[in-house]
Amino acid sequence: MTTGRERGFFEVVEENRKSKSTFREYAEAIGMALLLAIFIRTFIVQAFKIPSGSMIPTLQIGDHILVNKLSYGVRIPEDIFWIPIPLGGKYLVEYRKPQRGDVVVFIYPEDRSKDFIKRVIGVAGDEVEVRAKKVYINGREIEDPHAHFEGENGLGGLQARDDYGPKRVPENHIFVMGDNRDKSLDSRYWGYVDLKDVKGKAFLIYWSWDGHDRWVRWERLGGIIY
Repeated sequence: MTTGRERGFFEVVEENRKSKSTFREYAEAIGMALLLAIFIRTFIVQAFKIPSGSMIPTLQIGDHILVNKLSYGVRIPEDIFWIPIPLGGKYLVEYRKPQRGDVVVFIYPEDRSKDFIKRVIGVAGDEVEVRAKKVYINGREIEDPHAHFEGENGLGGLQARDDYGPKRVPENHIFVMGDNRDKSLDSRYWGYVDLKDVKGKAFLIYWSWDGHDRWVRWERLGGIIY
């Protein structure tokens, strides 16, 4: 026969077990969500913010974009929580290379702590030349619908900006330029991008913010990046 005091004791124990079980369920759910977020960011999709106008008009300052890290293959991440990984950047499976016209995010060759975003203009083996701001690949002027010109850039090196090459892109490298040609620090100034430093292909604007003017640019949300 169980007394009222004993029943009260067992009820308290049962409530504590339920509380612990509920807490454990929440902790496991949060832990799984964090692991899934880390996995997605490391191997599948990563978000970036556009801080400069070098890709105007395709990308505006304050655009937040998504980059597909599986565009060119599956590879070992460079780091996890900023801890370098041996063989980081090496492809486990590579099924295509960046193509002319792709908008890619890559590690800036002159400062590996920074990520840049530009458009691929030339691939390995291409002879790239810029004459009077017009781009020639292998001796032929290319269609260049994304090119935008705003005039003086303050970067210096006008000769490199308006006239470049001809130079041949080395194996396993790409030649990139910003769409805002007069105001882009790109391959004309610092050279080629190693393919192992390409993080992925930009494909979507998921948020756009202009704190100096209208704040949210609603018309840009969900825009596909070409």
